[in-house]
Parts: sequence; C-alpha cells; structure tokens
Amino acid sequence: MSTIKIRLMKADDFGAVVGIDEKVLKVTRPEYYEVKFEKLLRSKDYLPVSLVAEDEAGTVVGFIMGELYMGEYGISQEEATLDTIGVDPSCQQKGIGEQLINEFVDHLRNVGVRKINTLVAWNDSKLIHFFSANHFSPSKTINLERNL
Repeated sequence: MSTIKIRLMKADDFGAVVGIDEKVLKVTRPEYYEVKFEKLLRSKDYLPVSLVAEDEAGTVVGFIMGELYMGEYGISQEEATLDTIGVDPSCQQKGIGEQLINEFVDHLRNVGVRKINTLVAWNDSKLIHFFSANHFSPSKTINLERNL
C-alpha cells in the first residue's frame, strides 16, 4: 500500500473534495461544499478540524469534515461533529477512512474534545458498519423529523 499523508484541509482542496463526493454519491453537490468551505476557511467561530488524505503523488484521495465551535470567550466545546467523510472509490478498502478518522479523533482529543457526534441514515448498513468498526456507537438521543 502506498504512503498516505493526512493534513489540514485548505481552500485549494475544494475541487478534489467535490470530485470525490460526486464519485461516491453519484451526484454533484458543489453548493453544499461552498457553504462548508466558507465556514471552514472564513469563520472565526470554528476551529479548523477538517482533514484530507493525500497519496504519494500529492493527490487528494479522501477527506473528513467536521466542526468544533468556539464557544463564548474563545472557550471550545467538549463536543464536535463529524458531518462528511469520503474516500475515492478507487482507494477504498485500504484503510484510508480509518486513518482519517484516527487523525481527526487525535486532533480533537488534543484540543479538549470528549465526544464526536455524527448522523447516519438508519438503513445505510455499510456506513453504520464502518463507524462501528471505528468505535462509534448509537447515542442516547434520537434524531426526529417531520415532513411538511
């Protein structure tokens, strides 16, 4: 397996992130990522926690995005969110997703986070299995919704 380098996400990664997401989901969502990158790069209220995985050639092959809100007076919260993870389909099943999660967790632990929350569709068994294998478990809350 080639060497994978994990680093903080930057503005130049936008195209690679959108491209990987499109390959995985089979739809393009640039507007979603424009909002995410705007918050990631320009908001003073969030610490940078989103990461990318690069192969030996420097090509982005995976990413993980989350948020750690800076509370009142610059005091960070003890909980963060993981809202998006993606690995190029040609690079899946090689431990890159696990490596991204481990780096993400280590980074957050180092800044005082004690819990990471994420949401998964109840019928997405592959993603549930992935998160379970990476030490995530069901929370004590239930996400409710109402169609209008």
